[in-house]
Amino acid sequence: MKKIALVLVVLIAASTLVFAGGGQQGGAAGGKTQVALLMRNMDEQFLKDYSENIRKLAAAKGVDLNVQDARSDGATQLTQLQTLLNQGYKYFVIIPCVSELSEQMNKDITAKGGAAAYSNIQPTVDSLKVGKTFFYASSPEFVAGRYQGELIADYFDKYPDKAPGKTVNMLLILGQLGHPAQINREAGLLAELKTRGYTVNVVARDTANWTPDQSQQKMDAWIGAYRGRFNVVAAQNDGMALGAVESLIQNGFTKTDASDGTILTVPVLGIDATGEALNSMKENKLYATVLQDAVGQSAAAFDVVYQVATGAYKAGNAAGGTPAATATIDETPANDAAIIGQCYLVPFVPVDKASDYYKANAPK
Repeated sequence: MKKIALVLVVLIAASTLVFAGGGQQGGAAGGKTQVALLMRNMDEQFLKDYSENIRKLAAAKGVDLNVQDARSDGATQLTQLQTLLNQGYKYFVIIPCVSELSEQMNKDITAKGGAAAYSNIQPTVDSLKVGKTFFYASSPEFVAGRYQGELIADYFDKYPDKAPGKTVNMLLILGQLGHPAQINREAGLLAELKTRGYTVNVVARDTANWTPDQSQQKMDAWIGAYRGRFNVVAAQNDGMALGAVESLIQNGFTKTDASDGTILTVPVLGIDATGEALNSMKENKLYATVLQDAVGQSAAAFDVVYQVATGAYKAGNAAGGTPAATATIDETPANDAAIIGQCYLVPFVPVDKASDYYKANAPK
């Protein structure tokens, strides 16, 4: 019923949109290739970095780029797509509001002979089966969780007195509930700690909806309720991790000795490796993070769509430096052999101060 309602909204919605990015409305302008970028929102730092790199890639290729922000509303995103299709756009890079929209979107796009590549939120398997010009260019979220668990286990292996009996007492700050990243990052985190021989007691877990402000408020409340009962804070993105860091500092969870990599009395870890996160690590606040490569994901998504648009695409081509996948993994949609060649899996990378990524990218 929800899908039907969304489609009905699209059919009756007004088609007047405010276009961003300076693109022409309609067919190719002056012979330029036209690509549209549909973003679920522009609020999170990862999404800002992703869209900024798409803009750079489009400018370098002379592509006429049209950027749309759905403000996390699925009906709005479907309306934006339909309007663009009616104006002659056929080629899309999409970060969808929800996975379930992807099949309807691809059916609409294929009716116009177009192509699309998805990142960040997975398209469904069935949506990629709509046609061979639909792609997934992203990173397996379960792996991000595993790497976060690896960093936590490495920390407590090095400082066993901070986790007596190999017991992790965790505050877990989640992204949007039901979001594929929320589900898979949590599963990977807990699985890795179990594999490393740790007993995990989740003292508290709740969503902060990917935002630092909500995370800081959540941590303030948790500190009041659970002071002295937790030894690590894991957040599912860097924004929420930095909100937790700020709360801990303001509530006096600091020390002068940063020899363990942080001035906080408990380590805080995030995911994304944004510039703000790396700066916090340099200041010995955030302990560690996991790189979600906005540049790598956006490059793969843009390049494979550009290849289709310009007639250069052949099955198995690399895109943006990332090879097409050849073996299935446990996470959808790359768990289906029928569409594995349409998946471009950009690796996550664990980032602590000893990592090559931190050494190369930390603020000077």
